[in-house]
Amino acid sequence: MLEDAGHQAYAVGGCVRNALLGVPVTDIDIATSATPEQTLALAQKTGLKAIPTGIDHGTITVISDTIPYEITTFRRDIETDGRHAVVAFTDSMTEDARRRDFTMNALYADASGRVHDPLSGIGDLQNHYVRFIEDANARIREDFLRSLRFFRFHAQYGNPSAGLDPDAIAAIAANLDGLETLAEERIGAEMRKLLAAPDPAPALAGMMATGALGRILSGADPRWIAPLVHLERAAKQVPDSVRRLVVLGGENVSENLRLTRIEERQRRLLSGFVSSTESLSEIAWRHGADTAWSVVLIRHALMESALPPDTEKTILEAVAATCPITARDLLEDRQGPALGAALRRAETAWVESKFQLEKERLIEIALKEG
Repeated sequence: MLEDAGHQAYAVGGCVRNALLGVPVTDIDIATSATPEQTLALAQKTGLKAIPTGIDHGTITVISDTIPYEITTFRRDIETDGRHAVVAFTDSMTEDARRRDFTMNALYADASGRVHDPLSGIGDLQNHYVRFIEDANARIREDFLRSLRFFRFHAQYGNPSAGLDPDAIAAIAANLDGLETLAEERIGAEMRKLLAAPDPAPALAGMMATGALGRILSGADPRWIAPLVHLERAAKQVPDSVRRLVVLGGENVSENLRLTRIEERQRRLLSGFVSSTESLSEIAWRHGADTAWSVVLIRHALMESALPPDTEKTILEAVAATCPITARDLLEDRQGPALGAALRRAETAWVESKFQLEKERLIEIALKEG
């Protein structure tokens, strides 16, 4: 649509980066020399739905075959304040590239699939090296969230053996005050993505060293993240951001990262099991396999010890077990809070017996006290 009308048009940013890395592509962004008004007019003429989602900043969302494409006019920054930018439109791909964050994100691909690399980012992408475009200090001061994005991108795409870019680390450390201007929602979104990466330990260590981690989550300590990642891999458990957040720790976690109610409920549940005496079998039986796996992984990561060899068997047996006693069996003798306490006594004994005790014996145990 755009090229047929004589405009430049390129897929840009994450979709190009991910395609070259061979990882899934989700959102597809297109950069063009066409103005927003021209894009709207062309979409209407072509019969495609167009939504002026960010027209003041040059972005039109065009939907084709149910797929949304964010089409943005080439831009250059006129003024920035660390959160928002005043932009001017341009017809230069290079100018558009220079306002982006990292070299691996300043890659463009035309309709034939040919990649255009105006700022020499291909080498960094091939080496899995996260580097700010040109002056790291300038890029960060344009948007202070880029300090956190740097660590997140290193966790997702970086080569741990190559280390963190020293210019980036120095610039992040010099601009820590800017982190305090960011909304908790933006910080939380970045931290969720970072913690869900295959191995966030090196990035979190870098955050700790620069002081960035302490600024956004006081009291957090990443020392047990690496043991947790090791145990997750050994147990073939997928990364879980809440599980890793429990190990990371910190003060006022829910407020500082704007956790959802579900996330906070799970974080509190897992945190409560860290030092509790409740057995893995009982946790698995009462709360399910996912919670049980998270608890055992957290406990052993904090102890820096291997998982017991029968962990999987213990969890599977507990989840499959059905207790032979219910509250109805005790109603004649116990009511109210006493009923709940009696049932819990019997259930705990049943779990401790490795699910072997029969109904009659469990009723005796339930009614023995109180």
